[in-house]
Amino acid sequence: MNNSTRHWPCLLICCFFVATAADAQSQRSAAPKPLYRDPVYDGAADPVVIWNPQVEQWSMFYTNRRANVPNLAGVTWVHGTPIGIAESSDGGAHWRYVSTAEIEPADPSITEPTYWAPDVVRGGDGKWHMFVTVVPGIYSEWGHPRSIVHYTSTNMRTWHDPQAIELASDRVIDASLLRLSDSSWRMWYNNERDGKSIYFANSPDLVHWTDRGRACGVGDRCEGPKVFRWRDKYWMIVDQWRGLGVFRSEDAAKWESQPNNLLATPGQGADDQVQGQHADVIVNDNRAYIFYFTHPGRRGEHARDDTAEQRRSSIQVAELRVKDGWLTCDRDQPTYINLVAPSQ
Repeated sequence: MNNSTRHWPCLLICCFFVATAADAQSQRSAAPKPLYRDPVYDGAADPVVIWNPQVEQWSMFYTNRRANVPNLAGVTWVHGTPIGIAESSDGGAHWRYVSTAEIEPADPSITEPTYWAPDVVRGGDGKWHMFVTVVPGIYSEWGHPRSIVHYTSTNMRTWHDPQAIELASDRVIDASLLRLSDSSWRMWYNNERDGKSIYFANSPDLVHWTDRGRACGVGDRCEGPKVFRWRDKYWMIVDQWRGLGVFRSEDAAKWESQPNNLLATPGQGADDQVQGQHADVIVNDNRAYIFYFTHPGRRGEHARDDTAEQRRSSIQVAELRVKDGWLTCDRDQPTYINLVAPSQ
């Protein structure tokens, strides 16, 4: 047997694996930039993505800031906000606007509530549970009370039975839920009264909660925590307004900080040439995807202007990877995504 003949089996194996990898990638679509813009207010932010078996599509819930409404003074435009819903029929690559969530008022006397930063999970009772920040009205300045309210739904459209959760203060926002290995639940959130620190609370059933205080090792001056488990670690991503801070943990209790932030350096794609903000992460089919939002108009000489261009926001997506034990992502590389529906 000559040398070239001996190499044929190796060549055939290599060709097989190359073809298999190419076929797997061909089943994923490259996500556009931006991934999604809200067609009503153009202010999609704070996304959370979850499989919806009712319609057999992926659903995205998001804060719908009123970016394009004229003559709104101060920060009025980030109040009075509904929760928007978009859906994807191709595994998260393309999204279409559906509606806003129909949410029962936590206080019927408040005619114009503000809703921010939802998180949605499915409980052991078969219902969907939304934990959303509620501000009791529309305000032109910051500093008003805000609470995290628990809702349930059987269809992911209408949300009922509001229950405000007793947490560390009267100014708490940005819930992030994770089911732990013992089937109990943990919620991380931002306590604005304590230097905008990340706190956490525990629950056996998503209804009864015990506050546990500060998350050890995370520090302050951040918001929008997102906690997930991937590659045998717990990970927390927070918005530090200079990109996204990353923390890792063995037990979801004690955290250590990653040396560098994600999405701090502006990208090159459309609506992606600024830092990334408040994110969700979906771990799916052994891969992890980060959905984040940007304020595309906040760059250049007009970055500090306050017009519809600076107020508007877009949703983007990138794939996460682990390098030297820490998270990385390259927002300028095409993101091929085809989320697999979970088994129920």
